[in-house]
Amino acid sequence: MEKPDTRSIIIGEADRLFYQQGFEPTSFSDIASSVGISRGNFYYHFKTKDEILEAVIDLRLRNTVGMLAAWEKQGETPADRLKCFIKILIRNQAKIMAYGCPVGTLSNELSKLDHPSKADAARIFSLFKDWLARQFKAMGRKTDAETLALHILGRSQGVASLATAFKDKDYVHSEVDQICRWIDSIEHARDSNSEYSNRGS
Repeated sequence: MEKPDTRSIIIGEADRLFYQQGFEPTSFSDIASSVGISRGNFYYHFKTKDEILEAVIDLRLRNTVGMLAAWEKQGETPADRLKCFIKILIRNQAKIMAYGCPVGTLSNELSKLDHPSKADAARIFSLFKDWLARQFKAMGRKTDAETLALHILGRSQGVASLATAFKDKDYVHSEVDQICRWIDSIEHARDSNSEYSNRGS
């Protein structure tokens, strides 16, 4: 495997520190120290923290696109793929309980700062929303697919926020189970309607 270049390492460490510490509290020195390079070498790659932020958002966007593509392959049905999305709360629950949702925390912080990159950070939510809506459309919910997508996206953000507050693993698992049952109910309703239509034809 090819060794990451210095710029990629800087972006990766900035991504981690922005998540764990927040964008505003994280300094150039924090990132340079974490990477283990001099400030002069650091400035060769990035002149401002906003430049690093742009690179971090681009990295997260690419990672999100890759993750959604992987879920498309993993899930045999739209319901399976939706469950891939919600079960990320369990896969990442240790990080979420410690630092919150990486997408939500950055978007909220940049909105509070009225930072010029706040819309770019929110694009990650848009990627999720559009992908979720496509799954609901594939389940036959063409008229309310976006509403359902926003519902499950909002529910996941609520679970992440309370998981951070309460540090309760059982709560996370219980909520994920409930959402999975809700997804199954939508899938079952579609199958029932299809069976009814076939009987009537």
